[in-house]
Amino acid sequence: MADITEITAQFEVTRWEPEDYRKPGEGGPGPAMSQVLVEKTFTGAVSGISEARLLTAGSETGQGYVASERFEGTIDGRSGTLIYQHGGLMEGKDGTTFGTIVPGCGTGDLAGLRGTISFWHDEKGATVTLRLT
Repeated sequence: MADITEITAQFEVTRWEPEDYRKPGEGGPGPAMSQVLVEKTFTGAVSGISEARLLTAGSETGQGYVASERFEGTIDGRSGTLIYQHGGLMEGKDGTTFGTIVPGCGTGDLAGLRGTISFWHDEKGATVTLRLT
């Protein structure tokens, strides 16, 4: 079994640009849907910037998203770029996120890196956790 290294860092959303493609009540019943351009700045053991495209859907009681995100910076002292694909679901205050580093998409010192990624927001701020193999 491969060793797993878990790395947690903080990040800040520096850009959030939504574009609705289905507003509630347009074209019949159903949730709102949008695509969002998101930029983030990471600090700590994960340091750098990223740009993501999210597809979101949601109502007053539940929300979900899926995303592709390109990261450029350093992870645990190794520099390069990675692509993450991730998503999340919220129902009330309960939520979960999931994600994976896209195999073969790393460059520089991050080439060949594999693992999972999760994001979380709470009263302390925004956190990313990578579980690398």
